[in-house]
Amino acid sequence: MTVSQDLARPSAKAAGSRRAAFIPYGQYWSTPFSRWQGSLAHLHSLEFAAWNAKREMARRGLQALPIDSGVLGMSIPQQGSFYGLPWATGLMGLTSVAGPTISQACATSARCVSLAADEVGSGRADCVLLLTADRVSNGPQLYYPNPQGPGGSGSQENWVLDNFREDPFAHVAMVETGDNVARLFGISTAEQNEVTLMRYEQYAAATANEHAFQKRYMSLPFEVPDAKFRKIQGTLAGDEGLHATTAAGLAALRPVREGGTITYGGQTHPADGNAAMFVCSEALAQSFSTRPEISIEILGVGQARTQKAHMPMAPVPASRAALKNAGLDMADITHVKMHNPFIVNDIVFAREMAFPVENINQYGCSLVWGHPQGPTGLRSLIELIEQMVLQGGGIGLFTGCAAGDSAMTAIIRVDDASA
Repeated sequence: MTVSQDLARPSAKAAGSRRAAFIPYGQYWSTPFSRWQGSLAHLHSLEFAAWNAKREMARRGLQALPIDSGVLGMSIPQQGSFYGLPWATGLMGLTSVAGPTISQACATSARCVSLAADEVGSGRADCVLLLTADRVSNGPQLYYPNPQGPGGSGSQENWVLDNFREDPFAHVAMVETGDNVARLFGISTAEQNEVTLMRYEQYAAATANEHAFQKRYMSLPFEVPDAKFRKIQGTLAGDEGLHATTAAGLAALRPVREGGTITYGGQTHPADGNAAMFVCSEALAQSFSTRPEISIEILGVGQARTQKAHMPMAPVPASRAALKNAGLDMADITHVKMHNPFIVNDIVFAREMAFPVENINQYGCSLVWGHPQGPTGLRSLIELIEQMVLQGGGIGLFTGCAAGDSAMTAIIRVDDASA
C-alpha cells in the first residue's frame, strides 16, 4: 500500500494529558538471525539495518510515510556509529528524521519502545521509527589511553568477550548469575533440559509449512548483501546456526561451570541481525496498518533491578512494575514472550507469576534463534503480536533481563474487530 504525504497530523491534547501509542499491524520486520561469525558477520550493523529498512519500506510502499521522529537501539559500537540514527535515516533517504541512540544491553528494544510511546503520548511525535541493530561478530577491540599508567600505557577491552566474561560491578560472568538463580530456586539441569526441549518444539511451529509464521514479518528467503551493499552475495532460508536438539543430546551436556547446573543447551548464543517497528498515534497507525481492523496499543512498561549477580530474576519485578503502571494484574495477561538468555528465566517467571511455562515463548525465543542484543527484544515483540493475532488477541507481556541484574517489560493489547 502507499501512504500519502498529506496525512493529517492529529493535534496534541491539552497540556498534562497523554495520548495512547499504537503499533500499526504488519508494519514491522526482522532479518533472520545468524549465529556469530556466520553469514551476516561481514556487515556493518548500522548500515545493514538502514539498507534492510529502506528495502522493507519500499516493499510496503511507505516511502511517503510522515515519520517525524526515530530511535536507534544498538549495544555494540560500529565504526562511525557516533552519528547514530541521523546516519541511518540519511542512508534510508529520511533526511529530516533525527533521534537518539539507546544502549541498554539486552533491554535496548524495550527501552526503545518505551521512549517511542512517550514521544507519541506527549504529542511530540505522531510516527516514530524504531530501528534496532547489532553485530556480535567481530566485536570492537578498544584501547583506553592512561597517561598515568606504567610508561604511559593504557588498557584494552574486547567489547563483547570481556563483558560476557565479567560484570565489572558484580564481578561474575553472566552464566554465573543464571547458576545463582537456579540454585536459589532449586532448578535442576534435568528441569532446564525439559523446558529447553519444549522451546525447540515451539520454534519448530514457526518454521513449519515453509516458515509460514516467520514469513508474516520476515522476508524469506533473505538476500544477504556484500559488505559494500552493492550486490547480493547469498541467501538465508531462515535463522542460521541452530543446532538440532534432542532430549538425549541435552542430557549428555555437562554444566558450563563446575558446581553449576546450566549447560550450553540451556542458554542462548550470540548472533547478528536487525529489526524495526513503527509506533504511532492511533489515527496514523490505523491509516497504514495492513489490517486496519487490528488495534495494537502499548499499555505500559516497567523496569527493575534485582539483587546483585541474580540477573534472571529481574523480569519478575520488572513485570510487576509494568502491570502496576498499566493498571493490570497478571490474571489479565493472556500471552507472554520472554528474552531467555537462560532457560532458568522462563522457569522462575512461570513460578513467580503463576503463568504456565508451556504458554511462554510459543513460536520461538532467543534461547533458540540467538541473541544479537539490541534487536532481540524487538523481534520477540513482533512475534508476540503475530501470535496474538493468530490466537484472537488479548493482552500480551514481553519481558527480558539485561546486564547489571536489570530487566524491562512492555505490555500491549491486541484487539481484532473482525474476530
